This record gives sequence, C-alpha cells and structure tokens, in this order.
Amino acid sequence: MTDSIEIPIACTLDAGNLKERLGWIGQLNARSLRGSQRGDLNLILDYAPEAIGEVREMVAGEQACCAFLAFAIDERADIVRVTITAPETAREAAEALFEPFAARGAFTAAPKECGCTSECGA
Repeated sequence: MTDSIEIPIACTLDAGNLKERLGWIGQLNARSLRGSQRGDLNLILDYAPEAIGEVREMVAGEQACCAFLAFAIDERADIVRVTITAPETAREAAEALFEPFAARGAFTAAPKECGCTSECGA
C-alpha cells in the first residue's frame, strides 16, 4: 500500500500567465537550447552552460505550476541538462506536455479552459 497523494495532471497558470510563460520558455530555448531527446515519459533538454540562471528560474516556475512533473537539473562544464519526467498517469498527454519545452521558438498552442495546453481532459 502506498501513502502517496496523487497530484492532478493540470497546470495552475491562467491562460494569460501560461501564454507569457510559454513565450519566455520559447525565448530561452531560441537562445540557449542545444538539443533535446524525448523518451517514453521523459524529456531531456540540453542548454548552454551560461543559461544556468534562466534554466533554474524555468524549473522553479514549472515546479510551482505543474507539480505533477518531476524536474532534475544536471550542471556540467559544457552543458546544463534538464530532465523532465511525467507520471504514468500522464502517459496519454506526455507529447502535449513536453512539446512547449522542446520548442525552439514561440510556442503557440491554444490553452484549454483549464489554462493548460495538455490533454488533461478539463
């Protein structure tokens, strides 16, 4: 038996803040994203090392609004690697969840009523 609390698969940002956040992430990616790799339930993003401050800011912001995603930062001399992992319960929505993070420019998916761009069903 597990005592874990299931976190809803939903972003807590309203539509305006979501649009602003996605634009900011798109700008960061245009400047500093060197590559990405998509796994089953994870996405690995490699950023230029000089972007560490912005990468930390992005991760902190995303952890606050999308608590169902797990974020890990691996700081290396030549790269800052961010690994984003979605829970099994978000498997069907993983592609839509990861798309804004891997985009190398402005991400323009229209938010749903709940304010997220995922397939959360809201």
